Amino acid sequence: MTVAARKWWKDGIVYQIYPASFKDSNGDGIGDLNGIISELDYIRSIGVNIVWICPMYDSPQVDMGYDISDYENVYPPYGTVQDMERLIAECHARDMKIILDLVVNHTSDQHKWFQESRSSKTNPKRDWYIWRPARYVDGVRKPPNNWLGNFMGSVWQWDEHTQEYYLHLFCPEQPDLNWENEETRKAIYKGAMEFWLDRGVDGFRVDTVNMYSKGDMVDAPITDPESEWQFAGLQYCNGPRMHEFLSEMNQILDRYDAMTVGECPHTPELSRVLKYVSAKEKQLNMVFQFDVVDVGQGPYKFQTTPKNWTLPQFKSAIQNTQDLIRGNDGWTTVFLENHDQARSITRFASDAPEHRIASGKMLSLMLSALSGTMFIYQGQELGMVNFPVEWDMSEYKDVDSTNYYKMVADRTNNSPTALAAARTSLQHLARDHARVPISWSDTPNAGFSTAKPWMRALEDTAACNAKQQQSDKTSVLAFWKRMLALRKQYNDLFVHGEFDVVDLEDKDVFVYTKTWRERKAVVVCNFTAEAREWEGKEVGGKKELLVSTVEGPREGKLEAFEGRIYLLA
Repeated sequence: MTVAARKWWKDGIVYQIYPASFKDSNGDGIGDLNGIISELDYIRSIGVNIVWICPMYDSPQVDMGYDISDYENVYPPYGTVQDMERLIAECHARDMKIILDLVVNHTSDQHKWFQESRSSKTNPKRDWYIWRPARYVDGVRKPPNNWLGNFMGSVWQWDEHTQEYYLHLFCPEQPDLNWENEETRKAIYKGAMEFWLDRGVDGFRVDTVNMYSKGDMVDAPITDPESEWQFAGLQYCNGPRMHEFLSEMNQILDRYDAMTVGECPHTPELSRVLKYVSAKEKQLNMVFQFDVVDVGQGPYKFQTTPKNWTLPQFKSAIQNTQDLIRGNDGWTTVFLENHDQARSITRFASDAPEHRIASGKMLSLMLSALSGTMFIYQGQELGMVNFPVEWDMSEYKDVDSTNYYKMVADRTNNSPTALAAARTSLQHLARDHARVPISWSDTPNAGFSTAKPWMRALEDTAACNAKQQQSDKTSVLAFWKRMLALRKQYNDLFVHGEFDVVDLEDKDVFVYTKTWRERKAVVVCNFTAEAREWEGKEVGGKKELLVSTVEGPREGKLEAFEGRIYLLA
């Protein structure tokens, strides 16, 4: 493909913003749109050219804005529609694109559509959501099936008023929309998509993109005998009408040349993912596969212990996402962090004080040479890490974390051992770690706000803050800027090249090659806290060092958490 034929989003570097925790401009302890506008020059200085804003729509905030009560309005603590229009204009003035979260699998139970739907069985909007009668077993009322919700418990909520259950794959306050209803789909396209596209938005990150077609909703197989509710992700994802729905949605997006990146869980088959992102299929531009960020998680996310993974597993997961573009017309994504993931340094390298900076640089180098559109999450560019294990459960605000802890307490009769294990797992994997305020400076509240923040700020700001790193040439931030500049300089090789793992089974060092026509690069990353021998004989050829994460790298030896890229002659 010629460079001229490439879509703008392929070479994009996306910076994800979680509005509540980015920057507070008015001293109420909550981040806001004007706070984002005030730091657009900082974002641009990193090398970013696309900004992604997590849900800023009006919402009761049961699930941090992913429960939307009005698609055409802004959550008042964040600002107004006029503030959003200014943010769009200010991004465009800096030659940056802006994308929003599109959350259309479900709404809030406070949305006017659902208020009408639940008002009576004969209401015109009754069929806009998914209602089912009860099952009765020995005279006892039961939900329509045994599906486990994403936040624990049944996916069905009994509505006393109309004497039926409604479906909610997430919180009970997040009822699922009925995509089978054409009228519902048209209302979604008009209110959630065209309203913002007409205001200049350049695309969407599409939440839970493969859940709109639910299939036959039969019982899930029993995989947890202790629970009445069973994992059902393979039942409610990738249903029979998914491709039809996404093709219809794409007809609107096409008119605006809008970008889409879909969140695509529970889809292990590469062929199925490719159908979503194949250019000829005209459905989605790309998706987030979860192979990499699922590494080390338990059967239910938190049912595991920290660092419960091997480097060969990590390499294989990256290979799965990179193989998506080999020899076909699909496209892929590069990411290690987002609002649903703990910090990557803590999870995949080391947040020990002596290794934290090296780890942040090594992960930056590893990511920057991978093919696909690149996504960075706020604070990742600074090397922010998880909050400490000493913080108690009151600091965990996320419904996913608190529900899990409560489930363990209920199942074990408050066993101190089981609760301690739950805390350890949450400290490693909880979504809360991504949601603490950004550390802007070594001042009270991490420079995020003049007031007490809605969520406790990290206290390691002396070791990690944006103000200090902007003037420190050895900082994680400075290294990210350097890597993103190299990614642009070697665009063909790094963004579009073919990926191959070298020595998949090596448990300490991750080596991969990138190939674009006659050009080739070798990427080497030491994932251990000790120096490691590495001669590079397995890749052959004359090697020219392009970049290392350390000053004065030693021939034949990698330092702890060192990364390097060589160009092969």
